[in-house]
Amino acid sequence: MARTKTWEVSDEFWNLVEPLIPKNLRDPNVSYRRKPGGGRKAKYTNRLFFSAIVYVLRTGIIWNALPREKFEGVGSAMVHRKFQQWEAAGLFTSLWRRGLAEYDEMEGIAWLWQSADGSNLKAPLAQESVGPNPTDRGKKRDKAKHPRRREWSPLVTRRHRSQSA
Repeated sequence: MARTKTWEVSDEFWNLVEPLIPKNLRDPNVSYRRKPGGGRKAKYTNRLFFSAIVYVLRTGIIWNALPREKFEGVGSAMVHRKFQQWEAAGLFTSLWRRGLAEYDEMEGIAWLWQSADGSNLKAPLAQESVGPNPTDRGKKRDKAKHPRRREWSPLVTRRHRSQSA
């Protein structure tokens, strides 16, 4: 049985994602030297970029480790730039919302019942029940003195410059 590759984008999933991808990523506040649609035609498809982004996010690799041979020679810098553009345009937020809505239809989400837990106070009885902090084990002040050894101290407590050694 073939192992499921969780980073591969199926046709069914791509049909859900494709309408959410922003069409025009040009900033209206910037004056560009070329007209919209000018320049070289896109060599890579949005699906290839999305597949590469899903691969990076799903496997946990760094952007520079993206295998070029797996994604038709698209560079990791191009994929990361496209990821940043789509994130700024809100693609992943809208995809997350759509996924939540679909899950709510299938399973149902208890939107009314929510719980949050947290504490910023020190536990008042923690020291008695837990004991000393384990990070303080190596501190010299806490070490017990050996009962049969005398404590070492220098013969001369302090030497003045005028005294000879």
